Amino acid sequence: MSPQQLHSLIEGMLDAVLIVDPISLQIIAANRAIHGLLRMPAGSLPGTPMIDLAAAPEDVFFWEDVAAGLSDNIHSETLLRRSDNIVIHVERQVTLVKTGLDSAVFVVAIRDHTNQRQVEQELEKLIAELRATLESTADGILVTDLEGGIRSYNHLFAELWGLPDELLTQRDDAAIYRWMDKAIIDAERYAERLGTITRSPLMEATDVLVLRSGKILERVTLPQYARGRPIGRVYSYRDITQKLEDEARLQLAAKVFESSTDAIFITDKDQRIITVNPSFSSLSKFSEDEMKGRLLRDVFDHETPPAQLDQILSQLEQNACWEGELWNRNKEGHAYLSMVTLVKVTDAQGQTLHFIGFCKDRTESHAAKQKIEQLAFSDALTGLPNRLLLAERIKQAISVASRRHGSFALLFLDLDHFKQINDALGHPFGDRVLLEVTRRLKKCIRQVDTAARHGGDEFVLLLHEATAEGAEICARRVLDELSAPVDLDGMQFTITSSIGIALYPADGNNMDDLIKNADSAMYYVKERGRSDFRFYQKQMNIGLLSRMKMDHAMRQALDKQLFRLHYQPQIDLRSGEIFGVEALIRWRDEELGDISPARFIPIAEESGAIVPIGQWVMRTAIAQAACWYAAGQTLRMSFNVSALQFQQTNFVDGVAEAIREAGIPPSLVELELTESVLIRDAEETLKKLEALSQLGVSLSIDDFGTGYSSLSYLKRFPIRKLKIDRSFVEDLPHDESDIAIVTAIIHLAHAMKMRVIAEGVETAGQRDLLMQLGCDEVQGYLYSPALPPDQMSAMLAPA
Repeated sequence: MSPQQLHSLIEGMLDAVLIVDPISLQIIAANRAIHGLLRMPAGSLPGTPMIDLAAAPEDVFFWEDVAAGLSDNIHSETLLRRSDNIVIHVERQVTLVKTGLDSAVFVVAIRDHTNQRQVEQELEKLIAELRATLESTADGILVTDLEGGIRSYNHLFAELWGLPDELLTQRDDAAIYRWMDKAIIDAERYAERLGTITRSPLMEATDVLVLRSGKILERVTLPQYARGRPIGRVYSYRDITQKLEDEARLQLAAKVFESSTDAIFITDKDQRIITVNPSFSSLSKFSEDEMKGRLLRDVFDHETPPAQLDQILSQLEQNACWEGELWNRNKEGHAYLSMVTLVKVTDAQGQTLHFIGFCKDRTESHAAKQKIEQLAFSDALTGLPNRLLLAERIKQAISVASRRHGSFALLFLDLDHFKQINDALGHPFGDRVLLEVTRRLKKCIRQVDTAARHGGDEFVLLLHEATAEGAEICARRVLDELSAPVDLDGMQFTITSSIGIALYPADGNNMDDLIKNADSAMYYVKERGRSDFRFYQKQMNIGLLSRMKMDHAMRQALDKQLFRLHYQPQIDLRSGEIFGVEALIRWRDEELGDISPARFIPIAEESGAIVPIGQWVMRTAIAQAACWYAAGQTLRMSFNVSALQFQQTNFVDGVAEAIREAGIPPSLVELELTESVLIRDAEETLKKLEALSQLGVSLSIDDFGTGYSSLSYLKRFPIRKLKIDRSFVEDLPHDESDIAIVTAIIHLAHAMKMRVIAEGVETAGQRDLLMQLGCDEVQGYLYSPALPPDQMSAMLAPA
């Protein structure tokens, strides 16, 4: 169906509907409802990638799953961003719909749930606020109805009474009351008092309860009213055990102070030390008399910078507590590390009474920890942080950046062709190269940044608080630094690298996504020539999935024999007769329909699938030429040969074997080669072309003038024909530049004893001009499109 037909089909639907191409995931058609929902002008959505509408990172992964073909019917809730940048909640149904025997589309139905979600959120907020109020009180709360049925209680109530987990996860009022009865020491009096309260709905009471656990609770009972009438009762329980034991605890504290293994000191409200315990004197080597009268800051000023001490004391005043590790020196000058806790003690009115400091010696454990971390978190060869430490630092960077609403960059670096160094010079030499790379990488980053070895010849650079501009500067610095010649054992060579960059939070909010996306960007650089850098883009993953899906489909098509060849006749301009045909591949996929060669051939060349596909084309085309030859039709069969296929060591033998099996003269076979085939390894290419020429096969250059044209290979190589690309033919006879180019190609070919064929001839004007300029042969829609074998046979049959 055409986009207009699809639009007409969905325009009358009440729901917002999109029609999406299953390969590119671009919108084909969209009805009026979806334009209204997104506040977008009518007709503006077709051609838009679906991921451009995503308002949440998860939705990008959703469309990656769709692109990967994980399901053909997906129902979900998600977020969409309107044109005014307002995010709305929607319900979405994605369905793969066949539009014909050989084509399909995704139908995406969307329904706005924003209002419903707002109502739900308001209700959830109200319930949460009520629950938070109940939980925030300092007392345990139990709420019952007039009959004693439990309506609610908070966690502190359950904690005070020691309710077991099974009573917290099920609704059993009788079991809770039985537990409370057993928890009371004087159960008889408790039951009698509770009965009195229950029989008096308006009664207010205060009681003291002693539990078997040792807790002493004060219970306050108040009636609960609604519209002036009692509807239940609220019991509040407060633990007063501490209050009753304060005096005993003070006596105990004095003993703990003296015998504690922690170093403890106490100051007055002005932070002047009034006493220290024996452990403090043992750790610091200062006696109590030497410490009395000193300020709190004097305890730590030997190693802690004044600015840091000011910050610590400020936090202590504000928060009444500070905890952390500090380095210090004792009276004898030896450094030690302490775990320090500082506490401010206030009275009932909030006035400062004392400051108490607790110090625990951590020197030995710190040294042991450093040794363990060095062994566990460092790469054995380079000494750089390994994956484990890199993961920790990325988590820290995410934590800091999320709190400060900041960003950082991750550079994934892979050395180009490093395997060749290991293969040629051995792994020990390769290890020395990695050490040199490590030295240079360290020069490219700041002290706060991290360079880590990810494995093999892969490195990761973590750039704290770096923007895209900072990441680019670092990437260029790395490329420049690594490109300087390396001199090892008198051998000079150059190292290059490919770098992918991911930015937090735009390219991922966790370590796995950031590394995966930086790796994808690096792979993108590898595909396009290496020795460069590239920022990650969302389309990379979707494009990669689409290419993988297409590659898999091509290999299946080859196994299932879904490829077929059509044949376009080639005409001799002087005689007007058909002297040959060009074999052109066609593919109709069971799910995706007809797929243009312009779409799948580049992917096949990239993945290597072009080799088996090219072999199939060659054998099928030569076999068809044999059929026509047997029927009395002597036609020259031409077909394209890819650069990768031509580079195969057994290519010439494969051509010879196919011709021998078909039993036709080799002169009836013509190989069309691109100019890029001819410029790679000229000497080896010349050997193959001469072998093919001796075999009797004709050789032509396809799309001449669009590649790396060179007169030297035209002179050296046994080329018999040049094909003028359709881009130079389509504007004839009106474009003077194209006329000049075509004229030059024809004169060049004839001067070098070659024939010329023009493709894409669609008008009589083009044909007449080509004939006037001396072109020998043509092919194109003016004469015939590419036809299936049976239709081509019918055209060839005598009238």
